[in-house]
Amino acid sequence: MKLPNNAQGEAAEVVEGRRPAKGNTAGETRPGPSAGQGAPSELGRVRRVAATDKEARFTALLHHVDVERLRLAYFALRPKAAPGVDGVTWADYGLDLEDNLKGLHARVHRGAYRARPSRRVYIPKPDGRQRPLGIAALEDKILQRALVEVLNAIYETDFLGFSYGFRPGRSPHHALDALAAGIVGKKVNWVLDADFRDYFSSLDHQWLERFLEHRIADRRVLRLIQKWMAAGVIENGSWTAFEEGVPQGASASPLLANVYLHYVFDLWAHQWRTRHAHGDVVITRFADDFVVGFEHREDAERFWADLSDRLAKFGLELNAEKTRLIEFGRHAARDRKARGLGKPETFQFLGFTHACGKTRKSGRFKLKRITDSKRARAKLLVVKDEMARRMHLPIPEQGRWLARVLQGHYNYYAVPDNIAALYAFRKGVIRHWLRSLRRRSQRSRLTWERIGRLADRWLPQPRILHPWPEQRFAATTQGRSPVR
Repeated sequence: MKLPNNAQGEAAEVVEGRRPAKGNTAGETRPGPSAGQGAPSELGRVRRVAATDKEARFTALLHHVDVERLRLAYFALRPKAAPGVDGVTWADYGLDLEDNLKGLHARVHRGAYRARPSRRVYIPKPDGRQRPLGIAALEDKILQRALVEVLNAIYETDFLGFSYGFRPGRSPHHALDALAAGIVGKKVNWVLDADFRDYFSSLDHQWLERFLEHRIADRRVLRLIQKWMAAGVIENGSWTAFEEGVPQGASASPLLANVYLHYVFDLWAHQWRTRHAHGDVVITRFADDFVVGFEHREDAERFWADLSDRLAKFGLELNAEKTRLIEFGRHAARDRKARGLGKPETFQFLGFTHACGKTRKSGRFKLKRITDSKRARAKLLVVKDEMARRMHLPIPEQGRWLARVLQGHYNYYAVPDNIAALYAFRKGVIRHWLRSLRRRSQRSRLTWERIGRLADRWLPQPRILHPWPEQRFAATTQGRSPVR
């Protein structure tokens, strides 16, 4: 499919058959992962050229990384974030901010800048495994964030509409809404729930550089990216090179990962469904996690096989344990019952279990989204451990902290049809609070009735905070439906 020459920022949405989402590619960029509409920028011409000429290669980009952009990048960082290998904190750097930024700017533009290795740390995943993170040095964070803002002006006009992960103006709930609207609004009978195996650590550096060169001809920018990829990682005092992959946690990594999948998966998947599919195909991707809905099982099986061959050419593979094809959609329950099978299987996406349901009045198909039980249990374990640390604090202080935990949980998971799971999570929090308070004394007489009164005073009741996905998706796409 050839994109229109007068796209003016809409090209990324054309392939989805809808107008651009509000606040997405048409707006000015600002520093950081939430870069999008509203911030002052001199990148308007870059954005216009990128939108109108898909063959354009940009030879002069580094001059956009000026002191002002570095300053905005600095203030977009989290002040309390852990320091990198240099030990420099946000506050330390800010003591002489202007001189530090001018020095960084000068080193970058005369080619004297040197990237430092990332500091390797591990955080627990919901499945019990450890996720490796690379904490960059502060100056590396600043420069990466500033350069990402410049590159977003180009790539936000290129990325396709079904790509949602780590993009300006797009959140996990936008991806969830798009998926729900596609399953309900299109003829989806089969779902391929897929995940890449060790994606961030598997990116081939040579392929990534070739992909970047499709749009970037500024050798200084390409050398900066090469320096970050070659900086390696320090763990337990030992340095290890990054032969492949990008460190999770670095400011530039999400954009680089999206660029890689844009060429390896997104463009290919859209072309495949246009040329080979015999029925509806809906795609939603958030970083390395994606779901594809199909009208016909034959399309799904062929797509899966072709995708495996495609990924092998670029050093990627699907996670066999997490990738599966399931019967799912408005006819799944009826068809499975006719074949003597049980209820349709469910699948997980972005923290929610997606299940086939029915409306109460008419019995029509309804997509239900429920909090992923593994995520909820993992969060409750965190609450349990934290309550053990806060066991002897005054009850009002404990109550205020738990209220923040609950409100944060509600802010993400309070979607329609999920109220029961919200109440269950609140009950689990109250249970851990009760046990913690009882441990403060061997003669504790704290009862469920009393902890209930404390909970009513301090802990917010759950309520639905998000609209139905079809409503919000229609609003953000300006009334144009869907997904194909």
